[in-house]
Amino acid sequence: MKWSIAPSDPSAVSALARSLHLAPPAARVLWARGYRDIAEARRFFAPSLDDLHDPYLLKGMSEAVARIHRAIKHNEPILLYGDYDVDGTSSVVILKKGIELLGGQVTFHIPHRLRDGYGMRSDVVEDAASKGVKLIVSVDTGIRASEVVRTAAGLGIDVIVTDHHLPEAELPPALAVLNPNRPDCAYPEKSLCGAGVALKLIQALLAVHPKRAAYIESFLKLAAIATVADVVPLTGENRVIVKRGLEGLRDVRNPGLRALLDVSDLADGVAPSAGQIAFRVAPRINAAGRMASASDVIELFTTNDADRARAIAAQLHDLNKDRQQTEAEITLAIFNQCIEQLVTDNDAALVFAGEGWHRGVVGIVASRVVERYHRPVFVLGIENGTAQGSGRSIPAFHLLDALETMPELFSKFGGHRQAAGLTISAGRVEEFRARLRAHAATKLTPEDFIKTIEIDSEIDFREIDDASVNQILSLAPFGFGNPVPVFVARNIEVIACDIKNEKHVFVKLKSQGRTLRAKAWNFAARADEFQPGSRIDLAFSIEDDAYSAARGYPPWQIVMKDAKPARAVLAATEP
Repeated sequence: MKWSIAPSDPSAVSALARSLHLAPPAARVLWARGYRDIAEARRFFAPSLDDLHDPYLLKGMSEAVARIHRAIKHNEPILLYGDYDVDGTSSVVILKKGIELLGGQVTFHIPHRLRDGYGMRSDVVEDAASKGVKLIVSVDTGIRASEVVRTAAGLGIDVIVTDHHLPEAELPPALAVLNPNRPDCAYPEKSLCGAGVALKLIQALLAVHPKRAAYIESFLKLAAIATVADVVPLTGENRVIVKRGLEGLRDVRNPGLRALLDVSDLADGVAPSAGQIAFRVAPRINAAGRMASASDVIELFTTNDADRARAIAAQLHDLNKDRQQTEAEITLAIFNQCIEQLVTDNDAALVFAGEGWHRGVVGIVASRVVERYHRPVFVLGIENGTAQGSGRSIPAFHLLDALETMPELFSKFGGHRQAAGLTISAGRVEEFRARLRAHAATKLTPEDFIKTIEIDSEIDFREIDDASVNQILSLAPFGFGNPVPVFVARNIEVIACDIKNEKHVFVKLKSQGRTLRAKAWNFAARADEFQPGSRIDLAFSIEDDAYSAARGYPPWQIVMKDAKPARAVLAATEP
């Protein structure tokens, strides 16, 4: 792994630390991440509702709000057209509940992942017209549905598109298009997820409502879950949404959300971390759309029947187990292929396709392959001569831009920089593999295939105590765009090394009179690097550890990311 250590300015960091009453480690992280203005840094620690941007900065908001209020006034039924993932279902629930609070009549349509695929369909619009619908609001979809929007207009239906995916050169001809990424929109937060855009619409619709603040705080809970699940940067307005939303999850009154947190082993009265949402809650929500029907998620979050909520949550829990098994089988099949035909630097991008691979899990599998090989990956499931699936990327490669260089290959495609989906004839998969690989070769070098550890600062073991660790952990929520801080400590002596469960390593370390214990997940193959008496440079994070606290130790733990022979030792051995 490459280590990239952020530059620092000791005098500026000291000034920041004094102004914010911080110990040096947390101050160095803030400074390294660009939070150098005192007022901005204070907002980072304690964002409020007032830090949410004016929703009317979104292009088209005035037209959207006026049309929805008119529909409410005249008792027109409103159809919400969503998507089947966490972001799409959360968006539907936010808008459904918000519009109903204002007296609106709301129905919804969530496509079935396997039968319908991603995106809006004309037959759904035609069915809505036959039922008297005059207004459709798309959520987390629609930005590339120009033909469907034209079909709606021809049937006398107005369409409001709310989406965050990158648009085509021409926007759909809707009544209003709410998308911070449309070229003519000056909205300051470009990285909202679909639920974030839905939240902005509700924020505008409730502008003069006497209980506006309380309702917005309530909607922040689902918006936070969706923001974490959609892997958008947890900075700027997204940080406001997630930090306040997670804090709101301490006290959950919605029967469905409470039941979901219960099956995810998240206790009442405790705010979950972004990591717990990403790895426990979001997969259970996604399991419905991946393995069955995402409409169950809408029922889960809108029912007032606690027994029914618990039954749906249990069903999602079981579906998630099925998803894990299916995902593991496909991942193993791909890794076996990579053993038979080794991945080299000539493979700038990878495409895998398999007959009968479950299309509901191929995106997760693509993420697993990216983690191992650190290059763009598409995984496609083939059925009835059609290949459909998802891709994931690395920071250096724009996935949607790559697909835009070969649009004639696909019957459907879309996405953004780090994730994309497509549908293609099975007979053209080999051509797609060759063209993607060739395009990636023009954008990436072998250096890009080496994973880089971004290190916030160097640290001294004497700086690590309960107070400084609490300040570091208060920089949460951690996730994409605001990762867990990583430090490097130099010339550390190894005292002892133990292997646990034949996979993990626990290393006892000493420096400047302080002894600390570090855990390293899946480091057993590297145990020989930690011989007692040897000296290492250590890259590590400091993370919450409830298990450690339960055993009477500090409620935090050093987690090893990488280690190298100490720079001082290497210098001494050089000729």
